[in-house]
Amino acid sequence: MTVAENTDKDTISEDGNRYVDLPPRQTLVLLLSIAAVALCGIVYELIIGTISSYLLGNSVYQFSLTIGFFMFAMGIGSYLSQFLIGQLVRNFVYVEIALAVVGGICSLVLFFVFPIAPALYSAVQFGFILAIGTLVGLEIPLLTRILAQASGTRKSIANVMSLDYVGALVGSVAFPLFLLPSLGLMRASFAIGLINIAVALLSAIYLKDYIANANRMIAMVLAVLVGLVGLTLAADRLTSIAQDHLYFDKVIWHKQTPYQSLVVTRDYKRQDLRLFIDGHIQFSEMDEHRYHEALVHPVMSVAGPARRILVLGGGDGMAVRELLKHPQIERIDLVDIDPEMTRIGKEFQPIVRLNHHSLQDERVHIFNEDAFTFITRDGLPYDRIIIDFPDPHNEAISKLYSVEFYAMLKKRLSDSGALVTQSSSPFFARKTYWTIAATLGDRFKETVSYQIAIPAFGLWGFHISGNTLTGVGNVKVPTRFLTNETFQAATVFGKDIQQPKKKLRPNSIFAPNLYDTYLTDLRGDGGLFKGF
Repeated sequence: MTVAENTDKDTISEDGNRYVDLPPRQTLVLLLSIAAVALCGIVYELIIGTISSYLLGNSVYQFSLTIGFFMFAMGIGSYLSQFLIGQLVRNFVYVEIALAVVGGICSLVLFFVFPIAPALYSAVQFGFILAIGTLVGLEIPLLTRILAQASGTRKSIANVMSLDYVGALVGSVAFPLFLLPSLGLMRASFAIGLINIAVALLSAIYLKDYIANANRMIAMVLAVLVGLVGLTLAADRLTSIAQDHLYFDKVIWHKQTPYQSLVVTRDYKRQDLRLFIDGHIQFSEMDEHRYHEALVHPVMSVAGPARRILVLGGGDGMAVRELLKHPQIERIDLVDIDPEMTRIGKEFQPIVRLNHHSLQDERVHIFNEDAFTFITRDGLPYDRIIIDFPDPHNEAISKLYSVEFYAMLKKRLSDSGALVTQSSSPFFARKTYWTIAATLGDRFKETVSYQIAIPAFGLWGFHISGNTLTGVGNVKVPTRFLTNETFQAATVFGKDIQQPKKKLRPNSIFAPNLYDTYLTDLRGDGGLFKGF
């Protein structure tokens, strides 16, 4: 008679004095399973949080909700585990099969639901969080009870919890360093599903004496394994299909880097090339000249030498293209944290065509590092600083719009130097725009604010700051859009986008308020941009 046939031997005795004699090999399989399932659980959580951040924006909000509801669901799973009596190994294998299927397809489903039925996205998102969290919550109590039959409760709890924490550490480190940049979100979820199903297969094989109808269960596990392998092999094709639904235009290039998701699309009818970072449009070929001319030429017109230039962000090379129209420039330092961004700016021909090979100019020096770190180092002063960061849609970016950061930039400016920063939309994010102005005003004597219409973005705003801004707006280089007259008109704000009468508090690293202001703007007047 096998152990599986004797259900009493697969149940923990209440007095804790009668244990199943679990051989060392089977014990090792279970111990390794603990670390593996912990790794899988944390990675599923990170995948869902990352996808939701890409699609909906507001990464702090998305990760906070994902972690909170995931932990809540784990509590539900742990509570429900008490009702699983007998055949503990079989139940554990069933949980792993369910996790492999549900967790494995979560990214696929989320990416397809968003463009097809965006109103249902949040329901599907939380459905996955609760389902995966509940299943993960079942795993640890089941494994603890199985091991307790062989080694006692005290030792099994110590082993299970220690290995669980180790697995969670490995998963949380592996996701940003390896899984995300190497596999991408969709293939990563399939790969983690394969780990879950591998745990199920090893448990079903090595512990088959503890499972009723073990051969039938092994066949089920193999079927799921084949399905996940097929999905993994088809991941590139599935990703392309999902992106074609997510972006209206044809996706011609995409890559997940350790820092962000980069996607380039093209509308062949209009010959419109577009770049998206984490789902947010960065430029459209049809109107990017408006943005980059407005970003660069007004600040370059400020009186005084303009030989050494610092560009923060702008790895696509468009801002550098406009800078190179000024013959007096001797050196341009471009700082962009993502080397893949600057690589496509130098090598990807559709973008190189737009930036006129600007990043290959011998005067341009590229630094792939964090702007905050770069600016803290000593160096020669710059005559102009061009800031082309994303909107402050998370806490990490918000620090780049702080009085502390602007104070460091001021130290790196020459006496007659000036800086310009893109500052979001004064229409869709009115308080955000003017809070950035207030923050600059806390460190610089003069600030000039202006806004222009960019069809791909809507109404967009900028600020120029320095100790003296004589001559600003006197454009003397060839442009497609900007003239002295259009710049002067751009400094006039309508009543609905003027600076609020209530004094706005500057943004500081020690008292951050810009991020919350940005979220408030998007929930209010920025209804069209809600979620971005």
